[in-house]
Amino acid sequence: MKIPLQLLLDDERGQDLIEYTLLIAFVALASAALFIGAGRSVKTIWTITNNQLSAAALSAS
Repeated sequence: MKIPLQLLLDDERGQDLIEYTLLIAFVALASAALFIGAGRSVKTIWTITNNQLSAAALSAS
């Protein structure tokens, strides 16, 4: 007869849950990294657009 600890180690019923949790964590971290990178790009685009509009407003007046 197996000891209770060995029975617990041999039990693989919760393995899928752990794998899916790790997969979701990886996707969340990758998404966060992409959003941070995209945020910097959007900030740069808005800064350039703001500078061009300010220059156009100064030259028009």
